Amino acid sequence: MKNKTYNKRKVLIVFVCASAILLALIGRLAYLMIFDAEYYQKKAESLHERERDIKAARGEIVDRNKTVLATNKTVCTISVIHNQIEDPELIIQTLAKELELDEAAVRKRVEKVSSIERIKTNVEKEIGDRIRNYNLAGVKVDEDFKRYYPHNELASKVLGFTGGDNQGIIGLEVKYEDYLKGINGTILTTTDTRGVELEGVAEDRMEPVAGQSLQISLDYNIQSFCEQAALKSMEEKQADAVSILLMNPQNGEILAMVNVPEFNLNEPYILNTGTDADTLTDEQLQDQLNQMWRNGCINDTYEPGSTFKIITTSAALEEGVVKLDDTFSCPGYRVVEDRKIRCHKVGGHGSETFVQGIQNSCNPVFIDIGLRLGADRFYDYFDQFGLFGLTNVDLPGEAGTIMHKKEDIGLVELATMSFGQSFQITPIQMATTVSSLINGGKRITPHLGMAVLDKEGNVVEELKYKEKDGIVSEETSATMRMLLEGVISEGTGKNAYIEGYSIGGKTATSQTLPRSANKYISSFIGFAPADNPQVLGMIAIHNPQGVYYGGTIAAPVMRNIFDNVLPYLGIEKSETVSDEEQQ
Repeated sequence: MKNKTYNKRKVLIVFVCASAILLALIGRLAYLMIFDAEYYQKKAESLHERERDIKAARGEIVDRNKTVLATNKTVCTISVIHNQIEDPELIIQTLAKELELDEAAVRKRVEKVSSIERIKTNVEKEIGDRIRNYNLAGVKVDEDFKRYYPHNELASKVLGFTGGDNQGIIGLEVKYEDYLKGINGTILTTTDTRGVELEGVAEDRMEPVAGQSLQISLDYNIQSFCEQAALKSMEEKQADAVSILLMNPQNGEILAMVNVPEFNLNEPYILNTGTDADTLTDEQLQDQLNQMWRNGCINDTYEPGSTFKIITTSAALEEGVVKLDDTFSCPGYRVVEDRKIRCHKVGGHGSETFVQGIQNSCNPVFIDIGLRLGADRFYDYFDQFGLFGLTNVDLPGEAGTIMHKKEDIGLVELATMSFGQSFQITPIQMATTVSSLINGGKRITPHLGMAVLDKEGNVVEELKYKEKDGIVSEETSATMRMLLEGVISEGTGKNAYIEGYSIGGKTATSQTLPRSANKYISSFIGFAPADNPQVLGMIAIHNPQGVYYGGTIAAPVMRNIFDNVLPYLGIEKSETVSDEEQQ
């Protein structure tokens, strides 16, 4: 009787435990089927679906006349699917040969156990089609897009380039990435438990969305001509580099931005110096590539030299510390504290008016008016003219002005600042500031982006930029235009004169640091027509050999550019009447 009761108790315990386990399993199953169903459904789908990207076509970049500067060409991505491979040796040999890859590297990828292994991207379509025609089991050839630049080096440091996955790296390509990039699509294929794609099951495709195009203010013809002029100047003067900037001073639209030597946008990792990359360490190579990609117009600062006298003059006129008929004496130097600061004319200019001082680019005259302004007011005008901020040009990496702290500006610093030494600014800052001083006193934002376009070329969005009035008075601006026209017609800028056109401008020759290196930058800023400026041009020749004066070597280059660009833009010469016709 006792054993029977004990056995019943054991059976009951086993039954209760079994029931509890069964109820727990049923509960767990119900939880998985009801509450976790979505998670496991996705898990199952991921095991039976293989996803491949379809690259979106990147938006084009076109110039102001819709000439294509950056576009796309069809390329292929070659991949292998391990579980579908039937003849690995044939695949290894074929891909190594067609793709010009090391056989060991291809073998490593082909033999790797993975759902899909990419062998090579950006393969020319002709090669991709040839591989597809081999009908090799397990080899996939997908078409996508590669960035292509039809004009190779043209505006390379402005346009920039893209990386392997079509993302912008430098220049406009990265600045306008959100507009240009588009949205990638996908191809979904269904597989069995072994990872083999099922026949008869349709692919599920999510089509890519192409990026929007960008229309920029650059003019292909003007840019091409300026690049040719810069290359010719660099070769003739055996210079290290030449930068040219052309813009509309009324609205900030950049017509050309040149930084020679440029580089090939379709081969952006090949040095343009001819240096063998194999002789460099990875760090050295990257440093040289970064230097090659730099846009000197916006990334680098320099001492502006005498072109800065435009800014000093504007501040002095606005403040009322000088009049046009004020007279000065130039013995060839000016002593400031313990420093003897020389004029470029060794014997001096003698007695001269302020107008003549500008035409002669006389340092003692500008030292005198700089001292009249004083450090505090000069500093205030730097701020008023926008020199302490950035221009906000729509390119990445703009450098800022390098200037003394106000409390560190003594009489010597003030004297040298007045004629453009002892501080540094960028060429784009110099051109933008001069634009505001000759256009009536309106600070404009220099820019390239004009509009965002759809694939049909219709305007989706017009790009707007800030402007600020009241930089100088209309009267001061008009006086500056008149004075700078005199520099070209009667002063140091005579080599920029073109008969029939009224041109204003200023030359400069500045020494780079360290002074002991005896390296110079020859530059010129000019605008036309002088009474109503439509084009402002700036050129900087870095480390020219032989004669290095801006008026001698930089001004003639800009004259040649204006002589061709002004008629192209429809700016006609003024009619002049000869003496015979008057009689």
